[in-house]
This record gives sequence, structure tokens and C-alpha cells, in this order.
Amino acid sequence: MRKAEISRDTYETKIKVAVNLDGTGRHDLNSGVPFLDHMLHQIARHGVIDLKVYCDGDTHIDDHHSVEDIGIAIGQAFAQAIGDKAGIRRYGHAYVPLDESLSRVVIDFSGRPGLFFHAQFHREKVGTFDTELVREFFQGFVNHAHTTLHIDNLRGENAHHQCETIFKAFGRAVRMALEPDPRNEGVIPSTKGVL
Repeated sequence: MRKAEISRDTYETKIKVAVNLDGTGRHDLNSGVPFLDHMLHQIARHGVIDLKVYCDGDTHIDDHHSVEDIGIAIGQAFAQAIGDKAGIRRYGHAYVPLDESLSRVVIDFSGRPGLFFHAQFHREKVGTFDTELVREFFQGFVNHAHTTLHIDNLRGENAHHQCETIFKAFGRAVRMALEPDPRNEGVIPSTKGVL
């Protein structure tokens, strides 16, 4: 089982994250940011990943530090759980609609962090959640999971739907990329021999 637990303590946040990449979609989420919990649930369910997140953050200031640092901690947990990446498919992609919204996510567990994020949200907030924090979450993730990640919200009018299609598509793309490849069992999926 590919599992990891991460603790991250700073002056701004205290975070505990646990992942099981071979899970069933179980989740225990207490980020202190309710809308982020809803989005993390999408990753767990659609990625079929067991995910636990606890964060005690300085949300009396705003949600920025909690959202970014949770992205960092989840990225660290993924990197640890994946290990040397032998036997995974490496690449994953997904298109996900939700009513009028449609997002595409493409991911490469390449060892090279890069985020290419294209989403223009139609509202600055969903409830009290700043939509600009979606990018901050994924920037933290890619920097610490060492992935190349392309996120494109292709259309949408409802900011909640836009966010949700992004997180659902991310979960589906991650699921595809991290599935064992029976034709390359134990093989690093790179001509370099290392990722």
C-alpha cells in the first residue's frame, strides 16, 4: 500500500495529512476552510484516494496560509507515498463537466514542478472562499509533489461549478497517472531510468 503521513508546523499553520494512494475514497477533512474541505472530498472520491487533512491555521487573517500549506503538505505526502515511481503510468488526464462548466486537467509525475493554470472565475468568492486560492493550492502541490500540471477551465459561469470541475478532474487525472501499469511492472516510466 502506498501510504504517507506528513506533519507541517509553521507560525501560520499546524497541519497533519495522511494519504493512501490505493484507497477507496475515504476522507476525514478538517482544514478550517469549509469550501476547501468540499474540494478535497472531490479529490478523494474521484481519485479513489484515502485522504485525511487536519489544519489549525490563522484563518482569522484569511484562508491563504491554510490553503497553500495544505497543498504543500498533500504534495509532500504524494511524493513520499509514490516513492521512485516504478510501475506507475506517470501521465493522467481528465475532462469533467458540471452543468455549464467544463475543465481539463493533465498531469505528469515527471519530477519537474510546473503549474500552467488557466481559469478565469466569474466571481472572486464562493461563499467566503477566495477563488484565487485554487491556484495557490495547486502551486503548493506541484512544488512538493514534483509534478507538471496543466489546468484549464474551458468554460463556466458559476464559480462553484468551475472550482468543482477543476478538483474533480484533478482527482481523475491523478487516479489515471498513479495506477499501476501491468505492462511496465517495476519499471521507471522514463527513458532516463529515473524520475
